[in-house]
Amino acid sequence: MTTDVFLTRTAAFLPFAPVSNEDIEEVLGRVGDRVSRARRLILRSNGIQSRHYAIDRATGLQAMSNAELTAAAIRNLGTPEELGRIDCLVTGTSMPDQLMPNHAVMVHGELGWPRLEVVACAGICLAGATALKHAWLSVRAGDAERAVATGSELASPLMRGSRFEAEIEHRIDLLETNPEIAFEKDFLRWMLSDGAGAVLLERAPRGPLSLKVKWIDLSSAAHELPVCMYAGADRNADGSLTGWARTAPRDWHRDSTFAIKQDVRLLNENIVRATLGEPLAAIVEKRGLRPDDVDWFLPHLSSSYFVAPVARCLEQMGFAIPRERWFSNLVRKGNTGSASPYIMLDELFRSGRIRPGHKLLMFVPESGRFSSGFIYLEAV
Repeated sequence: MTTDVFLTRTAAFLPFAPVSNEDIEEVLGRVGDRVSRARRLILRSNGIQSRHYAIDRATGLQAMSNAELTAAAIRNLGTPEELGRIDCLVTGTSMPDQLMPNHAVMVHGELGWPRLEVVACAGICLAGATALKHAWLSVRAGDAERAVATGSELASPLMRGSRFEAEIEHRIDLLETNPEIAFEKDFLRWMLSDGAGAVLLERAPRGPLSLKVKWIDLSSAAHELPVCMYAGADRNADGSLTGWARTAPRDWHRDSTFAIKQDVRLLNENIVRATLGEPLAAIVEKRGLRPDDVDWFLPHLSSSYFVAPVARCLEQMGFAIPRERWFSNLVRKGNTGSASPYIMLDELFRSGRIRPGHKLLMFVPESGRFSSGFIYLEAV
């Protein structure tokens, strides 16, 4: 027997003051003491005006760990007395602070909560949605009375200019003809930022507003598409990956093995079809979902560049959603990967714009190997 599950509280944490487009390269640092030629083009395309980094600008040092970011978001849900006993903590991130132990136990250690079930979900942008699904199912099955799910990212350590100095030094002979790191690496330096979000799931609603979780559908297109976004590996000519453990340590810095990389051509050719069009069509058939069943559409967009393609895809499917029913804070909060859906939902949840009976459809694409998530909520 299953029980209804309600999302009763949301929270977000964004470190330090927002960083503007003009200041971004000063905070992250230049590569090879050269101004990036791609920066302005990429920022103009992605539309992001400000974002947050866990970098203390006074010292230039990393000021927080991913576990600390996540714990800060969870604390913003409320005090332990306000929340009640939590039975299950599920975290999602693409970049934990270490290979082992897992991110969830590190967050648990930061919180100092009593013994409980902790689960860590891996992935990229979809990791937070996967965490939410596990937490939802745990409460729905009656195994937990309350669960907390999180999404968090600490991207800035992998995007700092100093990370690429060894690669630039190794390729010094090429600087005259190609004075920058590869575009697939430089591209993401201006796209990603730091942040964390959290939600509380319970068996009963709390006033004044709760969101009943109707369903969460996740899917992968890895059976037909190669890797698009990756880190800790190098891509071979045939599209396969050679992971860091199979690479000589002397080459890690030389080739920026741990940098986040993305095949932009592959992304643009497949992201809308593989993560929106095809999986949403299957959901429409499976669940009978209609555009009129969506009062708020919350798409996780890595860039404003994809607004028009997403709108065009929905229209071609006969599932057009008027733009006034879309909600995104990408421009102001930046692309925080698996934390973005949580940070977006938190702002809308607290805005006073959701009314009882409103239905929310969250869309979470991931370009790692083209995975997709849809979350459907009803306000009560």
